[in-house]
Amino acid sequence: MRAAAGFTGRANSTVTCGDPGMPVPGALRTVQGFAREHGIKPTAHVVNGSAAEAAIESAGWRVDLDHPGGSESLVMTGPLEKFADGVAESLDLPGWWELTAGSEVSDVHRHVLGGGGNVCFASLTEDGVVIAAVRGAVVEDVLHVARLAVRPSHRRQGLARKLMGELAGWGLEQGATTCVLQVAEHNTPAIRLYEELGCTEHHRYRYWIPAVS
Repeated sequence: MRAAAGFTGRANSTVTCGDPGMPVPGALRTVQGFAREHGIKPTAHVVNGSAAEAAIESAGWRVDLDHPGGSESLVMTGPLEKFADGVAESLDLPGWWELTAGSEVSDVHRHVLGGGGNVCFASLTEDGVVIAAVRGAVVEDVLHVARLAVRPSHRRQGLARKLMGELAGWGLEQGATTCVLQVAEHNTPAIRLYEELGCTEHHRYRYWIPAVS
C-alpha cells in the first residue's frame, strides 16, 4: 500500500500481485482504511486479466474510468542497446521539475521521483530553458523510465527520441540491460515511439476503486 499525498496514481495505490493473506473483500477493506488514514482515494493497482482482478470485481469494485492518467495503461519493455545513443547527464534543474511535476514542487514530489534506486534527471535545454525531460532509475539490471515530457512548443522535433537514447546510454553505464515504462493506452504517439525504439507490450493494468464510496 502506497500513499504520496495524491501525486501520481502508482504512488497512491495498492499493488494487488500475490496472496494478500486474507479473503480479498477483507484485504480491500484494509485498503480503504489505509486510504482514509492517508487522505487519498482507495485505489487498487490491478493487472488486466489477473485472478486478483476477477476477485476485486466480485467484491464490488469498479474500474476508475475518471483516473487523470487514463483508465488503462500498458507496461512496455525493451533492450537498451537497441536505442542507446549518447549518455544523459543527470542535472537536478528547477526547469526539470517544472516540466515534469508542475510549478509547485513539494517534498512529496522529490520523494516520489527522487527515490527508487540510482536516479537520473535527464533533460535537453535551449537557451538555458529545459525543453524536454525524463526520469530514469536503475534497479538491478532494469532501467525504469518515467515522466517523459516535451514542451508543446518543441514537439515533433525528435527530442523525445533523442532524450530516450541518452537515457538508455546512461542506463547501460549503470549496468542496466532492459528498460521498463508505463504509458496510457490513449497516448498513441508515445506508444508508437516506444515501439520504434524496440519496446513491446508486457502487460496492461488498470486502477480499481470501490463502486460505492
